[in-house]
Amino acid sequence: MASSPRRSSASSTSSTDTDDDGVRGTCEDASVCKRFAVSIGYWQDPYIQHFVRLTKERKAPEINRGYFARVHGVNQLIKAFLRKTECQCQILNLGAGMDTTFWTLKDEDLLPSKYFEVDFPMIVARKLHSIKFKPLLSKPIIDLHSEETLQMDGHTLDSARYAVIGADLRDIPELEKKLKKCNMNTQLPTLLIAECVLVYMTPEQSANLLKWASSSFDTAMFINYEQVNMNDRFGQIMIENLRRRQCDLAGVETCKSLESQKERMLSSGWETASAVNMMELYSRLPRAEVSRIESLEFLDEMELLEQLMQHYCLCWATKGGSELGLKEITY
Repeated sequence: MASSPRRSSASSTSSTDTDDDGVRGTCEDASVCKRFAVSIGYWQDPYIQHFVRLTKERKAPEINRGYFARVHGVNQLIKAFLRKTECQCQILNLGAGMDTTFWTLKDEDLLPSKYFEVDFPMIVARKLHSIKFKPLLSKPIIDLHSEETLQMDGHTLDSARYAVIGADLRDIPELEKKLKKCNMNTQLPTLLIAECVLVYMTPEQSANLLKWASSSFDTAMFINYEQVNMNDRFGQIMIENLRRRQCDLAGVETCKSLESQKERMLSSGWETASAVNMMELYSRLPRAEVSRIESLEFLDEMELLEQLMQHYCLCWATKGGSELGLKEITY
């Protein structure tokens, strides 16, 4: 996500700032969890170490397997879109945090025409600092940039193939203005990605973002990873735990079921919508990969993994692109 919109009173501004601090904290948590899972071999990512320090605290096996399924599931959908469009497209990663997808796609020769990231200005500033001082991160960007100098300041990086933007996802005019300034092309097939982002916005705010996305591009796909089945006891405990950390799930009412996740997409102008909970996705992973990751750590209770994964889902929606076969994309 990105920084807080203006409010009419000092007290509401203070409350919103506190909420946003909590949301920014979830970015740190996710980055640390990914870093740990990579360090013990769940998947390869030579870039995340340059953004996130390795924690001494071990993460539970069910957490590591959950992140493996998340990364694998999102990556599979991204690559399906890139194949369908033959990389003649753009990607908008909304609330990207310390994500390293740009670098891994470049290594696999799968970069889109341009890759955009948007997040809180505070998070973007930290990411840009790492890029600026780590040659392994900056060299791939410079190599792709045909002009003499990169456009870069404290909250924005703009280059030929990669842009990082500090903006507010709840302020659509500002978001659109900054994206267009970095040469977002509404005529290109566009993939939008949001991982645990919409749930921190009110249903009205996330609906506005989804409607903007569906109306701005003739050919598009939206990938949303977040909570589901939040009405049961386990879901309520998750909500209470986050609330104790000053992190409110403002959009949790849209996370009732897979059906509610799909319906929000369809009611926002998307033509197709599919959803799968992460336990079902885990059961569809290649058996060889499952055997490999399950040999990394002993999991005492499989029920813990099942309970956790049944409360997260991957949802994807498409609009247009019938000639490209976007509607055929599935997991």
